[in-house]
Amino acid sequence: MKTLLKSIKREATAVRILLGVKRWLDPVTPDSEELLADDLENIVDAHGEADAFRFEGRRMTYGAFDAYANRVAHWALACGLKRGETVALFMDNCPEYVAIWYGLSKVGVVPALINNQLAGQSLAHCINIVNARLVITGASQSEAMRSAADFLETSPDVWCLGGTCGLSLDEDLPNFSSERPSRELRAGMTNADNCLYIYTSGTTGMPKAARMSHAKVRSTMRTFIAPCGISKKDRVYVAMPLYHTTAGLCGIGVALMTGASVVLREKFSASAFWKDCAEENVSAFVYIGEICRYLLNHRTSIHDRSHRVRVGLGNGLRTDVWEPFLERFGVKKMVEFYGSTEGNVKFMNYDGTVGACGRVPWIARKTYAHVAFVKYDVEKDAPERDENGFCVRAPVGEVGEAIGRIGDNTMTRFEGYQSDDASQKKILRNVFEEGDAWYRTGDLMRQDALGYMYFVDRVGDTYRWKGENVSTNEVAEALSDIPGIQTANVYGVPIPGAEGKAGMASVTTNGYLDYKDLLDRLSARLPKYAIPVFIREQQEAVTTGTFKYRKVELAEDGYDPERVKDPVWYVDPETGAYRRLSPEDFKKIGSGGGRF
Repeated sequence: MKTLLKSIKREATAVRILLGVKRWLDPVTPDSEELLADDLENIVDAHGEADAFRFEGRRMTYGAFDAYANRVAHWALACGLKRGETVALFMDNCPEYVAIWYGLSKVGVVPALINNQLAGQSLAHCINIVNARLVITGASQSEAMRSAADFLETSPDVWCLGGTCGLSLDEDLPNFSSERPSRELRAGMTNADNCLYIYTSGTTGMPKAARMSHAKVRSTMRTFIAPCGISKKDRVYVAMPLYHTTAGLCGIGVALMTGASVVLREKFSASAFWKDCAEENVSAFVYIGEICRYLLNHRTSIHDRSHRVRVGLGNGLRTDVWEPFLERFGVKKMVEFYGSTEGNVKFMNYDGTVGACGRVPWIARKTYAHVAFVKYDVEKDAPERDENGFCVRAPVGEVGEAIGRIGDNTMTRFEGYQSDDASQKKILRNVFEEGDAWYRTGDLMRQDALGYMYFVDRVGDTYRWKGENVSTNEVAEALSDIPGIQTANVYGVPIPGAEGKAGMASVTTNGYLDYKDLLDRLSARLPKYAIPVFIREQQEAVTTGTFKYRKVELAEDGYDPERVKDPVWYVDPETGAYRRLSPEDFKKIGSGGGRF
């Protein structure tokens, strides 16, 4: 009876929340002429006097937000910008950031949201690939902008808010009308038109500019309202970068689409997080998985539970952090989701089941018929094919790469990148029949019998050692449970004379690390082949601006003392224990003198 009641409750929750999501998404169709700017103007009309943003001591009402956006729209027209042209937005978090891209969208101009930590060639690359007509920068980006000048393919005008590079937007903007520009300026546009560019994180090379249609932007901003139970009474805390989809669309969206308030912070601070939440009466927050670990590792505070936060919205939350986080901080629910900016495979864990990144219940299987999981051959680094050349579906409970059939509706469209070559590399063809095309997520996942999805690892992050497949994600979780380790980033490195790649972990610590205890604990939890051969002790984790771990550079460094100045430990093949790697040890390993 208890199991039956649990099942009924689970399915009732699924029906209630998914119907709520459907109500929000039904108005969004590719051929609709109702655009993002129309959504926001309607919200402004309904909530004009309410706070749209509360930002580090100042407020911006919905009315002021719209007025600022209107000035931006008129300014853009005066600059000669035309519908479909691109403006690069390169700024720190602030209310004006959102108001600028809102204003540009009113006249059909496409903002490109660039990582505000870039400089030099990487920054120029992001500007070049979208052919930006103008660049708008913030107070902290002047030097970075100058460093990119020699790498730019054109010479876009630069306008700054508080900076010293280019023309002053602060001085020019007040000269323009705060009245709404004519709706005719975007007449004839549909939801299929491009609304934004959002860049991939660049963990495996230069960032790529992902196209975001009005349909995709509007859907992303609406999807999480029902699962998080957001209403105009809520305050949503956003301390993640606004150039990233999770904060800039998902987090901003659940607030602005409901008339709620965004409590915005320029940068994430573990020490200020719960204090801000308590003082600003926050009820929901946006996260990237690793910030939850940072908060959990941070010293206890009187603010840990002196808040009314009930729900978190985000992705990348590891199982080992999830329950301790809820228990310590008293948050009732985490709405974990899965999906890339550009992709057509998206899942959502709407009921808070620990460890799952989503669920497809029986009532939604038709909606998600475009999603499949295919077996992956780690040695060939490609999906497994059968004797007829078609991909092999991974059974329930087994790991497979998640892929999404490419179609024409809002759920199945793959809008790709500004670069067609980059787009083509993400498409898998002749998957289950001749001529079909599927989007490759590059992620290995597992689905259980109840339809819950569990992230396993990135394709390429899973490496092969001792004839076995090793998941970097699972090893990292095991390491993170060990006393003394704060963060763990796992990857494979080659060893001369050995097949496959040996495991290596770059860790940060909060004190002395007992390597005998570490090995004992790992041995009790992991098979021998999965225990890292090398461990690098870093002072600080190497991450992107959105707290994703960088692995490419670390893997290239390997365990070479000439490249790695941090302490490196390795499992001595002769003793089976960890010991500090010396230059002599490195030479011995390099000559094939160690049997690992």
